[in-house]
Amino acid sequence: MKKIAVLVSGGGTNLQALIDAQKRCAIKQGKICAVISSSPTAFALQRAEKAGIPGYVVCRKDFDSNQAMTRELTRLLRELEIDLVVLAGFMYVLTEELIRAYPNAIINVHPALIPSFCGEGAYGLHVHEKALAYGVKVSGATVHFVNEQCDGGPIILQKAVPVEEGDTPEVLQRRIMEQAEWKLLPKAVSLFCEGRLRVEGRTVHILPGV
Repeated sequence: MKKIAVLVSGGGTNLQALIDAQKRCAIKQGKICAVISSSPTAFALQRAEKAGIPGYVVCRKDFDSNQAMTRELTRLLRELEIDLVVLAGFMYVLTEELIRAYPNAIINVHPALIPSFCGEGAYGLHVHEKALAYGVKVSGATVHFVNEQCDGGPIILQKAVPVEEGDTPEVLQRRIMEQAEWKLLPKAVSLFCEGRLRVEGRTVHILPGV
């Protein structure tokens, strides 16, 4: 059974999707054992408490750099014997200490079809603002492994979502969450825990189930 830690910063809607998936046994051979927040007031911590999952706070304001925060996160994750780290709305860029400690074992969900509308500054509603400003007819979500490059790790799963006439960033955000993010993230987590993901260079192979 793989031990999963979910890193959050805000409301925790993607965390809730993972909790719901765990309740219906859709995450095979894995269990969410910790929720770690960058803010003590994040609503995601309340979601974790309600689900009976231990919550921890590694507050960005307590550290003078992202690197110092990352070192503390890495220490805590090792102490908890975590196997998989899931970034679910975590708002800070993690430095190489954590990436070295968890090679191809950190998963992130991005609200666009990478390589479109990604990289530094592309987060939250900004992603959907960029997509609408560009005039794309299709957007979506991507789940990928995390490496040293922002949004640059090997892609695990993607799902396209239509952009509709009159969409606002908020409306598009909600559609992508409901139709893509909340489906892809639990699936990718389960595939990892089942040992069905093999990384070769930039390619992620999904192995058949038993």
